[in-house]
Amino acid sequence: MTSTTSLFHPVEADLHAMAEGLKKLVGARHPILYAAAEHLFGAGGKRVRPAIVLLLSRATMANGEITPRHHRLAEITEMIHTASLVHDDVIDESDVRRGVPTVHSRFNNRIAVLAGDFLFAQSSWYLANLDNLAVVKLLSEVIMNLAEGEIYQGLNRFDSSMSMEAYLQKSYYKTASLIANSAKATGVLSGLSDEQTAFLYNYGRELGLAFQIADDILDFTGSTEVLGKPAGSDLQGGHLTAPVLYALESSPQLEPLIEREFAEEGDLEMALALVRESDGIDRSRILAQDHAARAVKNLDFLPESESKQALADLADYAVSRIR
Repeated sequence: MTSTTSLFHPVEADLHAMAEGLKKLVGARHPILYAAAEHLFGAGGKRVRPAIVLLLSRATMANGEITPRHHRLAEITEMIHTASLVHDDVIDESDVRRGVPTVHSRFNNRIAVLAGDFLFAQSSWYLANLDNLAVVKLLSEVIMNLAEGEIYQGLNRFDSSMSMEAYLQKSYYKTASLIANSAKATGVLSGLSDEQTAFLYNYGRELGLAFQIADDILDFTGSTEVLGKPAGSDLQGGHLTAPVLYALESSPQLEPLIEREFAEEGDLEMALALVRESDGIDRSRILAQDHAARAVKNLDFLPESESKQALADLADYAVSRIR
């Protein structure tokens, strides 16, 4: 399977510089927040979101050069993403993220909430300083969507009547919105037409959904070591994803287990087995592959380049993890 390291080769140096720069941007005046930032940005994440911004910057600029504003957009994108993870971990009471202790488990909930708030505030400040109202609107919508997605998820835990449409909308809010809107913002900074920036938005939306569906499949098929969190943790927390929603259609005995929130001994283990034995994982795999294929079609207008190829390969990578 292709690794993100090889995929991101065209922007590898830019990503390394960004990771070092983020530590300085976030924590220079705040020792505790600097410690939290160093922990966050040194946690070995894949940097998919800023990499997409940087690859699209190279693919859309006539000379393939990344401007300072494109660099800053990549940093803002990673700040927003990381802030959302910090808050998610507090809400979900997760002790491990990317295989390392979460901020709230290493420090405490108060520091984690403040660190997340500070990252959102910093990202908003740097966003405003790009002096581009269209980009400000796009990324501000992302922050709103992240909150909407988290609220929706919290209100619909253990809801076996959730529709696939509702699941995809929640997945858009929590994952795809940032990729879609930052991709479109990249096109805005590159001076593309409205039609072309719409293609970039659709690329990010479809890619984000493919990634999320694949991650939801891995919650049933992956190991704790690969996931960086316990396998089956989403279902245990009442978060019903594509494999579960499909499994509910063919395994009605799954519904009462979910409705009583796995209160009886053996409920969770039985539910996991029912999902794995159903066609839910296979149908989810097809759904993820469909979104990945749609993502790639939106790159057709771009001239051929190493960066364009990396963006297409990224869609394949998103689903190669679940083959």
